[in-house]
Amino acid sequence: MISADQIREHMEVRAADGTHMGTVDHLDGPTRIKLTKTDSEDGKHHLIPIDWVDHVDAHVHLSKNARDVRSQWATIN
Repeated sequence: MISADQIREHMEVRAADGTHMGTVDHLDGPTRIKLTKTDSEDGKHHLIPIDWVDHVDAHVHLSKNARDVRSQWATIN
C-alpha cells in the first residue's frame, strides 16, 4: 500500500497507460489527491483516491488507464 507521505505537491500524475492525468495540487485529507485545475483540460479540480496509486517515484503512477480515471474521478470547481 502507498503511503500518502510519498506524494508531494507538483508531482505529475500518470495513468497506467502513461497518459498525463494532471499535477498534484495537494492531498485532500488522508485518502484523496487533488489535482491542479490549471493543468486540467476542463479547468476544474479533480480528486483521485489514493487507493488508485500503483507506485510513486518521480511521478505518481495510477493503476487505472486514462479512460477509467476520467470516468471515475470526482470533479469540483
